[in-house]
Amino acid sequence: DQVAEGRLGPSTVVLDHTSGFEGLLLVDDDLLGVIGHSNFGSIRATTCVYKGKWIYEVLISSQGLMQIGWCTLSCRFNQEEGVGDTPDSYAYDGNRVRKWNVTTTNYGKSWAAGDIVSCLIDLDEGTIAFCLNGISLGTAFDNITRGAGMAYFPAISLSFKESVAFNFGSRPLRYPLAAGRGGLKGKEPVLRPSLEPCVSLGLSLQEGKLVEKDTSVWQLQGEPTVLITLAHIFNYFAPLMCKVYLVEDVLMTFLLSILERGGAVEAHPLIQQLLDLMWLLMEEYEVHECLKQLLMSLLRAYRFSPIIPDLGLQIHYLRLTIAVLKHEKSRKYLLSNVLFDVLRSVVFFYIKSPLRVEEAGLQELIPTTWWPNRFTKESKEVKEESAEERLRRRAYERGCQRLKKRIEVVEGLQVQILKLLLNNKDRGGGEASRYIFLNKFRKFLQENASNRGNLTVLCPPEYMVCFLHRLIAALRFFWDGHKAKTPATLSSEEAYIPPQLFYNGKVDYFDLQRLGGLLSHLKKTLKDDLAAKANVLIDPAELQAVTMDDLDEDEESAMSAAQRPSAALAIGGALARPGWLSSPTLGRANRFLSTAAVSLMNPRRPLGTLEKIKVRTLTVEQRTEEDIEGSHGNEGLLLGRPPEEPEQPITENSLLEVLDGIVMMYNLSVHQQLGKMVGVSDDVNEYAMALKDTEEKISRCPKRVSISGLPASSSDSSSIHEKREKMQDIYWLLRVCIRTIEHGDRTGSLFAFMPEFYLSVAMNSYSALKNYFSPVNSMEELPGYEETLMRLAAILAKHFADSRIVGTDIRDSLMQALASYVCYPHSLRAVERIPEEQRISMMKNLLAPYEQRPWAQTNWILVRLWRGCGFGYRYTRLPHLLKTKPEDASLPSLQKPCPSTLLQRHMADLLRSDRDLAPSFLNSVLNQLNWAFSEFIGMIQEIQQAAERLERNFVDSRQLKVCATCFDLSVSLLRVLEMTVTLAPEIFLDWNRPSSELLLRRLAQLLNQVLNRVTAERNLFDRVVNLRLPGLESVDHYPILVAVTGILVRLLVDTDRATAVLLADPCFQLRSIQYLLGHAEPSALAAAPPTTEKRHFSLHTYTDYISTEELAKVDKMLSHLSEESKQAAATTLPTSEEDLCPICYAHPISAIFRPCSHKSCKACINQHLMNNKDCFFCKATITGVDDFTKAHSSMSS
Repeated sequence: DQVAEGRLGPSTVVLDHTSGFEGLLLVDDDLLGVIGHSNFGSIRATTCVYKGKWIYEVLISSQGLMQIGWCTLSCRFNQEEGVGDTPDSYAYDGNRVRKWNVTTTNYGKSWAAGDIVSCLIDLDEGTIAFCLNGISLGTAFDNITRGAGMAYFPAISLSFKESVAFNFGSRPLRYPLAAGRGGLKGKEPVLRPSLEPCVSLGLSLQEGKLVEKDTSVWQLQGEPTVLITLAHIFNYFAPLMCKVYLVEDVLMTFLLSILERGGAVEAHPLIQQLLDLMWLLMEEYEVHECLKQLLMSLLRAYRFSPIIPDLGLQIHYLRLTIAVLKHEKSRKYLLSNVLFDVLRSVVFFYIKSPLRVEEAGLQELIPTTWWPNRFTKESKEVKEESAEERLRRRAYERGCQRLKKRIEVVEGLQVQILKLLLNNKDRGGGEASRYIFLNKFRKFLQENASNRGNLTVLCPPEYMVCFLHRLIAALRFFWDGHKAKTPATLSSEEAYIPPQLFYNGKVDYFDLQRLGGLLSHLKKTLKDDLAAKANVLIDPAELQAVTMDDLDEDEESAMSAAQRPSAALAIGGALARPGWLSSPTLGRANRFLSTAAVSLMNPRRPLGTLEKIKVRTLTVEQRTEEDIEGSHGNEGLLLGRPPEEPEQPITENSLLEVLDGIVMMYNLSVHQQLGKMVGVSDDVNEYAMALKDTEEKISRCPKRVSISGLPASSSDSSSIHEKREKMQDIYWLLRVCIRTIEHGDRTGSLFAFMPEFYLSVAMNSYSALKNYFSPVNSMEELPGYEETLMRLAAILAKHFADSRIVGTDIRDSLMQALASYVCYPHSLRAVERIPEEQRISMMKNLLAPYEQRPWAQTNWILVRLWRGCGFGYRYTRLPHLLKTKPEDASLPSLQKPCPSTLLQRHMADLLRSDRDLAPSFLNSVLNQLNWAFSEFIGMIQEIQQAAERLERNFVDSRQLKVCATCFDLSVSLLRVLEMTVTLAPEIFLDWNRPSSELLLRRLAQLLNQVLNRVTAERNLFDRVVNLRLPGLESVDHYPILVAVTGILVRLLVDTDRATAVLLADPCFQLRSIQYLLGHAEPSALAAAPPTTEKRHFSLHTYTDYISTEELAKVDKMLSHLSEESKQAAATTLPTSEEDLCPICYAHPISAIFRPCSHKSCKACINQHLMNNKDCFFCKATITGVDDFTKAHSSMSS
C-alpha cells in the first residue's frame, strides 16, 4: 500500500489502546469498537493528519453522551473533560445537539443508535464539518490551528456503557463524499471480476473455437481451456480477495448483483460455480480468509443497514448468505471455524426495530394507531367499542398485516439458513453440517450459561428470542420430515426429551444444577439405581476423582480467571470483545483466552474422569455422528433406556439434542426478555390511556384545541410480540417440558438427574403465555389448553414437596407457582381435575408440620383455597385500601376469591381420619402464630418509640416491610385456623381425641392475646395504625379482627365446652368482644374530652363485607359470653396461690408426673410433652401423667 501524503502513523488505522486513552474503556478486539467503562473515558486513533482533506465514520451503537471529533497530541483529558473540552480539540455531541471547543453552542441534529456520523477535516482550508447519515450538518469550526507541530487525531470521549464502532477506511465508507477527500487508510486498487464471461464460454471441439454456453450447465470438469484461463486470473485475483476492503466493496457487490436479477437463490448457479473455482484455484488459507471476510461483511451489512418499508436490504443480504451457505464445502468450513468462533452469527436471526418511524416508512404503512381495550379479569371488555375506534382498529390491523407479511419473508430466509446448517445428508468430504452445528451450538450455550454476569460475552436476550423462534421452526421442519419418512416415530406435536439423556453422559450440561443436586453426588448415591434400571455402570475408582479439594481448586481458578479482565481494565488494555454493541466480530485470540472461554478450552476436569459410563463419554469437540445417532446396536444419545421408557423411537437423536438446547436457551435469557417486552407494552398502554384521557378532557373544553400529531406517538409496538405464531412456539415448548417431566418422573430415583431448568421453563413458559401476550391472543384459544393446564397442575402438585428435588430455589419456585395457580379460577379448576389420589397427596403435603420447612407459601395456598368462605372474607382488597390504586392489579394476591370446596373437603377428611396429622399440623400453626404475632408487637413498639422522639428520624423501610409481613402472616395463620375449625370442629371439641383439650386451650390463649393487644383503647396498635406509615398499609383492625371473630363464632355459638375454656383463660376480657361491635369501655368514654369525636371500630360499619347473618351470630356470641361470664364469676371460688400451677399461675394444679411426682396444670404439661419428655423441675424423664385433685393429695398424705 502507498501511504497517502498528509498523514503520520501506521497504514492500518486503529484505536490507540496502549497510550492514547484516558479512563477505563473496553476496546473491541479489532481495535475499532469501544465501550465506555468509566465516567467519561477518551481514546484517540493511532494515526494523525496534518494536511489535505480527510474523513472517517463512526457508527453510533448507543445514543447517549458522547463527543466525537479531532484532537492534537498535546490535548490532556480526564474523567470530567474530554474531546472538545480543551484547546485544539473539536467535537460534535448529537446527544445534546451541540458542538464543543472549550465553549459550546447549538449544532447539528440529534443522533440515534444505528446512525453514521461522518467526521470531516479540511486542513487546507482550516475547517471541520460533520455529516449525519450522509447529510451535511454544515461547517462546525473554521480557522482551526494549523502549522508546524499541529496534527489531528480522530478521537472520542464517551460516558459509561456508551459504545461506537469506527471505520477509518479499512472497509468501504457508508457515505463516501466527493473526490479528493480520503479515508485515513490509503486507497486500494479496484478490481471488478470478469468471471461470468469465462464460465459462460466453452471450447467446441467440432468448430475448433470458443462458443457461449449457459452458465447453469457449466462444470469444473471437461473445460481445461477455461480452467487455465481462470487459473491465470485467480493467480492475480486471489491475494487481493483476502483484503477486507476488496471483499466488501468488490466481491460482495459483485455477488449481490448476480442475485439482483431476481428469482430464487437456486436460479443463480454462478455463485456456486465461483465458490467451486475459489476452492480449486486459490490456496486454502486464502479461501478461508476470503470466506471469513465475506461473512463478516454480510453480517455487518445486515445488522447496520437502515430499515426500509419492505426490508429489502435485509432480504438482499440474507439471500446472499443463503447462496454462500448452499455451497457444501464453504458451509462446513464456515460452520467449523467462523459462524460461532469468529462471528456472532445469531445476529442473522434478529430483525431490528426501526430507529425512527419516519425513516422506516411506518407512517405510510400503518397510518393510524390503536391500542386494545384492557380486559377485566373475567375476560370481558371494559366497554363497547365505538364506531370510530372500530375503524381505527381495522385500519391499524390492516397495516400490521402488511408489515407482518414483510417480516415473514425475512423470517423465512432466516429459517432457510438454519435448515442449511441442520442438513445431515451432506456427508461428502467429512461430517454432515448438522453434527458440526450441534457441537458449536453446545459451546454457544455453555458460554451463555457460564457467564451470566459477564455482559460482554453473553448473547443479548433480544437476539436469543429471535434465534429461539427460528430454531424451533427449523427443528419442527426436520422432525416432521423424519416422521413422514418413518411413520413409527413421534410427530413434533408429541416431542419430548427422553430421561436417559440426563444421566448417560452423552450430552454435556456443564455445571447446571440437577434436581437432585450436583452430578458427582448423584453418581455416587444413585450408582446402584443406574446399574439396575439403566444398565449404566460407573467405575468406583473414578468417582473418587471429585472431592471437596477439587471443588475448592475449581473455585479458586475461577476466581483468579475472573480477576483477569479487571487487571486488563486497569491498564486500559484491549479487553475481550464487547461484541454486541460495536463490531460483530469476536476475535479468535480474545475469545479463547478471555475468562468467558476458559472452561471451553480447558475443561475443569476431563469429562471422562467424571462420567465414564458403559460407553466412553466424549467432550463436545470429539463427538461424531455415530456418537450422537448411534449404529449397529449402539444407541448413541439414547444409551441406558430405563424400563419405564417406551421402546418406540422418538426421532433422530441429533434433533433431540437441538430440542434440549432450545429449552436451555429459553431458560438462559428468552423468558427474561419476554418480561421486558411486556413492560414496554404496559408503558405504551399507560401512554395510550393518558392520551385518550387528555383527548376527552380537551373535547370538553369550551374552546377547541388542536392536538394533531399526538396520537402518532402512541406506539405501533403492539404487534412486536403479539403474533399468534410466537405464542404457539412458547406453548409448544411448554408442552415439550411437561412431557419430558412426566417421562422423567416415571423413572423413580433417576428423576433426580434431570436439570432444574426443565421445571423452570415449564413454569416460566406458562407464566409468559398467561401474562406476556396481549389479551387479544388469549391462552384459552390454544389447542389442548385445558389438558395442558391440568398436566402442569399435576406436576406442580406432585413436585412441590418431592423429596427427589433438593434445590431450595427450585422448590420455592414450585411452591410459588402452585400458590399463583390456585389464585385464578381457570387454573384452580385444573388442580381440581387432577386425579383424586394426587389431590389428596398434595393436601397432605400442605398439612405437613410447619417446623423445619418453608411454610409461608404453603400456608398462603391454604388461605387461597379458603378465601371467599371465611367470616367477612370475600374481599379482594382491604376496605381501607379501596381508595388507593394498587401497584399491579394483576398480582395473584389481588385476584377475586375463588375457594375450592373440593380441596377443602379433602383437607377435612385428612384431618379427621389421621389422628397424628391434625395435632402436629395445628400445633405447628399455633407455634408460628405465636411467633409471628409476638414479632409484630415487638416491631410496632420500636416503630412507636421512634415516632415519639422529638428529633427528626426515619424508620428503616426494611423494618416496616418485615413488620407488615409479620402482620400478614398472623392474619393468614388465623384464617387457616378458622378454616380448620369450620371444616373439622371435632379436632378441637371432641375431647375423646387425646390432643383436643390442649389444642383448644392453646387456641383460646392465643385468641385472647391477639384480641387484647388489638382492641385496648388508645393502645399501641391503634397509634401505629393511625400513623399510616408507607409500607404498613395492610396493617389495620379489620383483617385481623374479622379473622379472630370467624374462629370465635364457629367455636362458641353452639358449644359450652369451648365457652368454658375461653372464660377459664386468665387473659379473657369481655370488653375485647364488646369492642368488635363498637361498645367502648365506660372508663374510656369518661376519660375522653367532650370535644373528641373518635370513631370506634365496629363490624356494623362493614356491611358491604359482612352479611347480616354473620353480624347476627356475633351479637348472639356477645350475649352468650356476657351471660356465661356473669355465671362463671358468681360460681368461681377463690384459689389460693399454692394451689395454682407453678408454671402458668393461671389454672389450678390438675396433673401429677410419674415418677418424680412434680405437679402442674394439664394444659402446661400436655403442651410441654409435645416437644420435650423431661420434667420442668428435675429433668427426669416423665413416664406418665395422672389426674390430680386436692382431695386425692390429702388422702395419700
